[in-house]
Amino acid sequence: MRYKIFIDGQEGTTGLKIHKRLKDRNDLEILTISDDKRKNLNARLEMINNSDITFLCLPDAASKEISENVKKDRRLIDASTYHRTNKEWTYGFPELNATQRSKIKESNRVAVPGCHATGFISLITPLVSLGIVQKDYPFTCHSLTGYSGGGKSMISQYESDYRDPDLDSPRQYGLSMNHKHLPEMKYVTGIEYVPVFHPIVSDYYCGMLFTTTLHTRIMNKKINPEDIRQVYSEYYKEQPLIQIRKAEENPKDGFMSANAMAETDGLEIFVSGNEEQIVLMARYDNLGKGASGAAVQCMNIMINLPENKGLVTVCNR
Repeated sequence: MRYKIFIDGQEGTTGLKIHKRLKDRNDLEILTISDDKRKNLNARLEMINNSDITFLCLPDAASKEISENVKKDRRLIDASTYHRTNKEWTYGFPELNATQRSKIKESNRVAVPGCHATGFISLITPLVSLGIVQKDYPFTCHSLTGYSGGGKSMISQYESDYRDPDLDSPRQYGLSMNHKHLPEMKYVTGIEYVPVFHPIVSDYYCGMLFTTTLHTRIMNKKINPEDIRQVYSEYYKEQPLIQIRKAEENPKDGFMSANAMAETDGLEIFVSGNEEQIVLMARYDNLGKGASGAAVQCMNIMINLPENKGLVTVCNR
């Protein structure tokens, strides 16, 4: 059986990367819409009605419009921000808990996690759900990303022959503390307060390094980095796209590269620090496990195929 797949918004960065992951698969048929109908609501709804799965790679308003007009039995995977905290949609992070994968499999409405949120949720969910860190813990975190995370407009800025010299150095943003991923970080992990979050974009194409820290003196339980590493190893055991790195796999020179997972769909977790301060790091591709790879993983689950089919998984070094 060949499943019919429609990518609404295939021309954007996420849509193009999803298409790249699917185009050579013989178990799928990718439906296409003519350029003159790409913004025609009725034409797009017809494509969705003819598909088994539709990816929404659209701005929030456009995803909202589609979801309000499409039939309830149509299966949608939304890569936008709009539905991530909607209780009627299933959050597309299969590794979240023991039942999330089954929920995705049975759902007609799946919201793909945000790229930054993916790192935070992967690091914090196990600790909060197991009572190791209290829900009112004052998290502070930062995330380093390649410029592809800003979409086509930012890509064109960074790759222009006449670009602004300011782009030569890393740039912090989200200075007003209202980044669009904060609501899902709080909602999905169940913490009481949004974290202090400092996203940083830098002069490389793709790859993400999300970092947060723990002060053991204010935690529910006295714990050290190896204890945390063991918690992650047990929580994420047998997860094909997540690997927990051993202490000896931390960079020997003390430098953690943010783009080491570029062009892959897996996620690595590193733990460092000491008995007083613990550093938690998630490294992945903002376009892979942080976007298109996660969307394809959810699609595979929804049509009962191996979830890592067509994806580049994490390789042992």
